[in-house]
Amino acid sequence: MSMEEEQNQNTEQEEKETVTADSAENAATEGNQDASANAETEQSAESEETAEEPKDELTVLKAQVEELTKQNEDLKDQVLRRAADFENYRKRMLKEKQDAFDYANTNLLKDLLDSLDNFDRTVEAAATATDPKTIAEGVKMINGNLVSMLENKYNLVSYGAVGDAFNPDIHEAIGSSNDPVAEPVLKAVYLKGYKLKDMVIRHAKVMVSMPDGSVKAEEKND
Repeated sequence: MSMEEEQNQNTEQEEKETVTADSAENAATEGNQDASANAETEQSAESEETAEEPKDELTVLKAQVEELTKQNEDLKDQVLRRAADFENYRKRMLKEKQDAFDYANTNLLKDLLDSLDNFDRTVEAAATATDPKTIAEGVKMINGNLVSMLENKYNLVSYGAVGDAFNPDIHEAIGSSNDPVAEPVLKAVYLKGYKLKDMVIRHAKVMVSMPDGSVKAEEKND
């Protein structure tokens, strides 16, 4: 082989090696570019996911705030309604209490109207009556009916009669005298006492006969 041919072969070999090196370098560059592209794609996906997560949490929080706000409004409405109901109930109770106080004696007064009517008729009859006894009997009848009604319907009973034993719990002594009695008794009754059931609502005003020592207690029993 001539020297010229050998040089040509060496030149071709070098060109082949250069092409091979360039191809390898290009392949490496393309691989790096692909890797970089993949990495960027992955980072972009991760960034999108990271951005979506706070957005979803914010949406949930907004929904929770709206729900709590609605519940708060409902509770406020219930409280206001109940406060209004209670105020109406309080006013109604006060009115009923006041009405009960103002009209507590309605039934009694209705029952007294009959006696008042009878007294009016008696007064009218007295203007032309010629017999005072008739008027007295009419007044006595009205009094009897009135006392009977108060006793039977309202348990209002009068007490205090001459000769009754003196009891400071139910009698109010407005005077006394020493008399031949074994124990204090009522000498005179100036004003009857009244009991509503067992409660004294007016003490009887009386004169009391006090023992003068002339009569012994055992003599009273004889």
